[in-house]
Amino acid sequence: MSGQSEIYQPRDISDLGLWDIGPVWLKVYGIAAAGQSVSAAVIADAKALAEAELPQLIAAEGDDNGLGFALIHCGETGVTISLYWWVHGCVLCQHIKRTLYGADRPLKFADRPVIACVWELELINAEQMVWQKTMMIPTPDPEAYKKTRIQTAV
Repeated sequence: MSGQSEIYQPRDISDLGLWDIGPVWLKVYGIAAAGQSVSAAVIADAKALAEAELPQLIAAEGDDNGLGFALIHCGETGVTISLYWWVHGCVLCQHIKRTLYGADRPLKFADRPVIACVWELELINAEQMVWQKTMMIPTPDPEAYKKTRIQTAV
């Protein structure tokens, strides 16, 4: 085994509201490692990223459902902003920006096969379950999807 293993420690999550980003509504969550917090500046950076880049990405993929979620993760080594949106009724798309603390620019995810860390995966799984229960039913309920929020530590 190469690389460093990390001890699992639950991280706090916070409900950062609902953003209307042109073609998509995003439920926004903050995740903070011990000693970190999701600052107003990081939230503003995440919203600016979503507003600048998501409309084109969503249009390019097509057949979106107008709903998704965002994870703003202030971890031990850097900040990850992950934007997710649903397409084709059952497919989850993603756009990630990760910047190590002190770095001049973000890592390039086009060259990295990274999906998410274990703390983010728990929220992604929870959101997937909400999607199944509110949108993959005979009468989809977008308002129920938007209102159902994950409230526990991950």
